[in-house]
Amino acid sequence: MAFNIDQFKVNGLQYGGARPALFQVSVTTPPAINLDLTSARKFEFTARASSLPEMTVGSVDIPYFGRKIKIAGDRTFNDWSVTVMNDEDFGVRSMMEKWSNAINRLVSNTRQSDIIFLENYKAPGIEVIQYSKDGSILRSYQIIGAFPTTIEAIALDWDTTNQVETFTVNFAYDYWEPGIEISGKIAGGINQYIGDI
Repeated sequence: MAFNIDQFKVNGLQYGGARPALFQVSVTTPPAINLDLTSARKFEFTARASSLPEMTVGSVDIPYFGRKIKIAGDRTFNDWSVTVMNDEDFGVRSMMEKWSNAINRLVSNTRQSDIIFLENYKAPGIEVIQYSKDGSILRSYQIIGAFPTTIEAIALDWDTTNQVETFTVNFAYDYWEPGIEISGKIAGGINQYIGDI
């Protein structure tokens, strides 16, 4: 096929492409840990980088007479991370530290006694929303059963000026599922699968 810019405009990025800066992350914290809701709300505004969760289905190699075929294996959910801007109140950082400390105490190496039952140290949901340039929601994902595994270091440096501190939180989680998956922008068709999960 010969290059044709008009064909690209009609069949390619009809809406100008989704933009990676138009997103929001919010967390519903585990009620059993009694985390500060003000800090959870602040998390929505200070989560500055993340990703839509990946989808992985493993494969199984089956050998036969020196050759191997691949068949579909089980689904796995790799850890997911969020980079957060740190304010001088350390609200979001201390919320994540308190959450982590409830899972495993810093000194005693024990778990907060009332969160052992039914794994209720896990977040009921973390939502990642991708917005359109017109402000409408294009897609959202619910990350279910998440808890922080790593709260990364904050770099301190006398040579670093005119910057806001950031840190990254890595989460393990049970699974994710689509929330909103249909927008009004359907030039490429609609691939629904909410009912198939």
